[in-house]
Amino acid sequence: MIRSFLGLGRTLCAAVITAVMAGPTTGAPPFFDGLVDAALERTQKEVRYDGSYRRIAYPMGDVPDDVGVCTDLIIRAYRAVGVDLQRLVHEDMRSAFAAYPKHWGLARPDANIDHRRVPNLQRFFERHGMVRGLSQGGEDYMPGDLVTWMLPGNLPHIGMVTDRVAADTGHPLIVHNIGAGPQVQDMLFDYEITGHYRFQPSPDQAAPP
Repeated sequence: MIRSFLGLGRTLCAAVITAVMAGPTTGAPPFFDGLVDAALERTQKEVRYDGSYRRIAYPMGDVPDDVGVCTDLIIRAYRAVGVDLQRLVHEDMRSAFAAYPKHWGLARPDANIDHRRVPNLQRFFERHGMVRGLSQGGEDYMPGDLVTWMLPGNLPHIGMVTDRVAADTGHPLIVHNIGAGPQVQDMLFDYEITGHYRFQPSPDQAAPP
């Protein structure tokens, strides 16, 4: 009996030591850790803000790496972890075109541009992701969450919540491209929030076509 207790004690001590040595974690699942890292890596790139229509490859198509808008940051972050939003949005629009916004007068899906439009991403995440509350508390926004805003002039915008926190406000920092290239800023509550989502694809969605 004493020997059993001693063995249990050694096991518990080893577990405690291992946990301490491992250090703090973000608490986010590995998928979202990788997603946030990929988005933050984009801040090291020089990107000219340009949302003009371009013909691109399909699937896995992209505009030139040195140009892009807010949606391209999200698309590239997901692509870095094996998820092609171009393909997913296009396939969903082909099967449910009537469910998507009609702001652009299109009669059919267009894989060159559909996934690069914030309202289309919002609808896709509503249909296939997790819709979260529009809270005014920074603690309700987790690393990897996607947030949309309406900017002055009725301009939709999207960014990603990171695992970094602003020292003065305690708000989670956002990685986004609002015009000056990918940046990390304390701007979560600077504009009207219109959507809050979390999207981790199913295995078949993450698989190549």
